[in-house]
Amino acid sequence: MHEGPKTGGQLVAAATERFGGFFSVTRSQVYRELPALTDAGLLRLGKQGPRSSQQYAITAAGKRAFKSWLNTEPGPDNVRSPLILRLVYSGSLTPKQRATLVESARAQYAVKMDEAKNAAKTAGDPYEKAAADFTVAYNRAIIKLLDAIPD
Repeated sequence: MHEGPKTGGQLVAAATERFGGFFSVTRSQVYRELPALTDAGLLRLGKQGPRSSQQYAITAAGKRAFKSWLNTEPGPDNVRSPLILRLVYSGSLTPKQRATLVESARAQYAVKMDEAKNAAKTAGDPYEKAAADFTVAYNRAIIKLLDAIPD
């Protein structure tokens, strides 16, 4: 929103593009928070768009709150990976089931890797590039993990 007003759908798309490789945001989360942030004075309603879509704009108080949040201690990272959880227990699968799990995941992460490499090439600033490079490394690590799963 720092670049201008956005609808909830535009925010989800921008978040997915910018940091979807390492932090997920759902439509329900965004649409739940927008009214609360507006009520708190951090956002204001913008123009009404097509099909009753509502734009939101960040207020000066919202910019201050965002900067304050950036300056707080982030706390520990918590990785919640349904894939890694399944891989930990994949010894309980038949070889064919395990191979299906690994190959399916490998195909998905190959696509994610290509997307991450493209994001790293087209990053608009050094901070976005650093995050995109991390996403490439993360996808590379997942593929290495998949390669290490015995047949």
